[in-house]
Amino acid sequence: MQQTAFTYAVIVLAVVAANAPFVSQRCAIVGPRLTRKSFGLRLLELIAAYLMVGTVALYFEQTMGQIAAQTWEFYAVTATLFITLAFPGFVFRYLLKHRG
Repeated sequence: MQQTAFTYAVIVLAVVAANAPFVSQRCAIVGPRLTRKSFGLRLLELIAAYLMVGTVALYFEQTMGQIAAQTWEFYAVTATLFITLAFPGFVFRYLLKHRG
């Protein structure tokens, strides 16, 4: 049961963290509110969020037992999945028309 809870927690955290840079106008979600946040800063926040979620997932895996070895393919797939999870936030920020 604990393994299932950890899995769902990482998935929910990944979805929230992947979309946060595009939804929030604050720097790193908790920093000062910016009038205009560049795409480069959003991309930097997305990379930081990926590393944060990876650290939490690594901690959960370590809590459950021995850590499995990961090669570059693992990181390529998880980074691609994280970018895919960020797609709704990207659509909200750049493809939808906002009134105001």
